[in-house]
Amino acid sequence: MRIALARSLAVFCLCACASLLYVWTGLVEIGNGRSKRALGTTGAALLTRQPDKQSSKTFRALLEGHVVHKARFSAHKNISNHTGYGSATGHLKVEQTNLNTHNSNHQQVHTGLHGLVEDGVFWSDRLESLLPRGFSNAHAQSWKSETRASQIVSLEKGCGRTSNRLARFSNGTKACVRYGINPDQVQGETLSYYLASLLGIPNLPPLVLSQVNPNSEQWSRVRGEVMDSQWSENAVVSLTEWVSDLTGVVTPAPLRQEGRKLHPLREDLDNRTTGEVLELVQWTDLILFDYLTANFDRLVSNVFSLQWDSRVMERDTSNLHKGPSGGLVFIDNEAGLVHGYRVLEMWQKYHETLLSSVCLFRKITASRIFDMHRLQDAAARLLILYRDSEPLAPELGFLSEDQAGILQNRVDQLYKHILNCKEKYSQF
Repeated sequence: MRIALARSLAVFCLCACASLLYVWTGLVEIGNGRSKRALGTTGAALLTRQPDKQSSKTFRALLEGHVVHKARFSAHKNISNHTGYGSATGHLKVEQTNLNTHNSNHQQVHTGLHGLVEDGVFWSDRLESLLPRGFSNAHAQSWKSETRASQIVSLEKGCGRTSNRLARFSNGTKACVRYGINPDQVQGETLSYYLASLLGIPNLPPLVLSQVNPNSEQWSRVRGEVMDSQWSENAVVSLTEWVSDLTGVVTPAPLRQEGRKLHPLREDLDNRTTGEVLELVQWTDLILFDYLTANFDRLVSNVFSLQWDSRVMERDTSNLHKGPSGGLVFIDNEAGLVHGYRVLEMWQKYHETLLSSVCLFRKITASRIFDMHRLQDAAARLLILYRDSEPLAPELGFLSEDQAGILQNRVDQLYKHILNCKEKYSQF
């Protein structure tokens, strides 16, 4: 009995071992088969596995890895691609190009100042020709005409402050309606827009004024929404073009840390792509513009916050965005001119810090500043353009005599600053 039981147990163990060996052998064969199929599919394994291996690397490192991989296979021109890998690499190319304003030429890396700077302190004509177009005069005039003639069909919460609204028009367009805590803010927004037009700065969305009147043709379809908003009847509000597909913008490295500057020096501009330099060109306009308007609600407030937040410059800048073409969009300029001048004493040293950090300028911006200094007519020019362009200008009003004097004084200070920069760097 014991012998029979021992034999049965031995047979069972042999069968079990044979079964395990069979299963293990099958798994090895299946695993080898999968490996062969993966290696036989060009690039598929890289697309599925590389992100896990390189997840901690930067986007630039991933792109460099893609370039290396492509170079290894470039000799095999007769290999057919049926895996979609070509389309995937094409997508990476598009993303990389988007970083530099949709132009392969913007990938060029510059060494030194050649082709970037002219006459010591001015951005070159070549760079000017490559700048994103921004909001052209033709586009602005067309948008203004259509907006004034269109009915508002809905008002939704949005566009920043809780008192503001996102308006949809009968022609399918949208605009940000800025009501403002007080009329000074709408006035600042509006006059800042027209001052930018005077300076040739195309980065502000088109703007028109409208008077809130539920009985008017433009506002009649949103009478209920107007009542819910608790706006004052007949208040003057600004309508600015709503722009889609905007992204945040971080302060560029030459302006990010205390003591850093954007001057016509190799250490400030070396090893930058054309796309990166084009963004710097727009930043120099922004700093001059915010100095003129004394707008503290953008980069100046970040400089102020450095006292207790050393990383504030590494986050998106308030009231500044970037469009798909690489153009910067200066939005929400309510703190400019009127309110900014009222609290100027508090913010002036931060405006001066930012201004001293820049010694590169667009020629057209500098030329307009020189003209307004020479003729001492900054406020007069602004008033003429404002009244000629905006039917509701008399309702909203203009700068006081003191504010007009501050504007001219800041124009004069910019003139002196540009001359000082030119004297310092003209030998280069």
